[in-house]
Amino acid sequence: MKFQVLDIIPHLKNPLTGEIVSTADRLNQVVETARRAEALGFDGFSVGERHAGEFISSSPTTVLAAIAAVTDRIRLHTGVTVLSVLDPVRVAEDYATIDQLSRGRLEITIGKGNEVLQYPLFGLDLADQWDLLAEKYELLRRLWREDGVTWSGRFRAPLAEPTTTTPRPFDGPPRIWHGSATTLTSAALAGKWGDPLFTANAIQPRENYAVLIDHYREEYGRHGHDPRQQYVGSGCGAGGVFIADTTQEAVRQFGPVYEALTANRNVPGNNSPFRDIQHAVAEGPALVGSPEQVIDKILSYHALYGHDLQSISLPTTLPFEQQLEILERFALEVIPAVRAAAPTTLWEDGDPYGNRPESTRSNQSANVIRSENALVH
Repeated sequence: MKFQVLDIIPHLKNPLTGEIVSTADRLNQVVETARRAEALGFDGFSVGERHAGEFISSSPTTVLAAIAAVTDRIRLHTGVTVLSVLDPVRVAEDYATIDQLSRGRLEITIGKGNEVLQYPLFGLDLADQWDLLAEKYELLRRLWREDGVTWSGRFRAPLAEPTTTTPRPFDGPPRIWHGSATTLTSAALAGKWGDPLFTANAIQPRENYAVLIDHYREEYGRHGHDPRQQYVGSGCGAGGVFIADTTQEAVRQFGPVYEALTANRNVPGNNSPFRDIQHAVAEGPALVGSPEQVIDKILSYHALYGHDLQSISLPTTLPFEQQLEILERFALEVIPAVRAAAPTTLWEDGDPYGNRPESTRSNQSANVIRSENALVH
């Protein structure tokens, strides 16, 4: 299995202390976390995109460009690029620029987004969200694969003159994943095009997400795509990751924060059923507990999902040094065991995107990870 860190850049007060970092500090924490994640041997770092709510991730391209400047190995992702509200021409230009800056390390995840307020903000009708996504994706694919594109559709002015976006991607079109959270539509779109799927695995019971993954695999096969490139990624719940020496200690330390954040979130139709920490640990996707508990949970989800990429999110209302300690423990005590138990060809020789120039190196050994880790203290 491969591992990435996802930050959708929530900007929230600690619900117990009322403390909140400045916007500048929070954004710089994202960049520093990515740098540390690379030093610790993570495979990817993903930045979210939101245009409403308590988030400061409205410009993921800017944040990813900053990350590209301080890293040289880790893959750069989005989670998700809200393509339904964006101009595909601009998306093609901006993300190809990041692909060039990072020398081929970019892959993006597209979706219609999880915030309904984004649509009126951009003058769009929420009822069109799926049609917007499908149409804009087809144009984005062409812009990254073809020169001299002409095009017309429902939601954008036509490209009447042959159009070639610049810059071009670093070495062929970056791979595009499809984010899937609530309906079969995104799963079907990924299956249609033979792209990988990223399940949110955030607030619903695991069986709900398994239905979407199964549908993706059915559609992928129905369209005749190579099963060897049928990759799936998974999130880890709205609560994020918290590791302590024992599960009891993790629950004691993190439980009040988790429960206060969960209680403060009241979005009808989009609330987690795992309201208390014991329920979240026992049945929800949050990775809270001892290293052994976290390993067992990831592998239990892998048994159902068969996923290749595990995404984790840090509890960003906690002090930053504590977040980095959790990141380190996850890298040193969880990742090696899960990698050994759940191998994948993702970003390896069997993956057509595994050898994009300068985008990957061989997986680091535990000794190398520990050696690099010494640099971050």
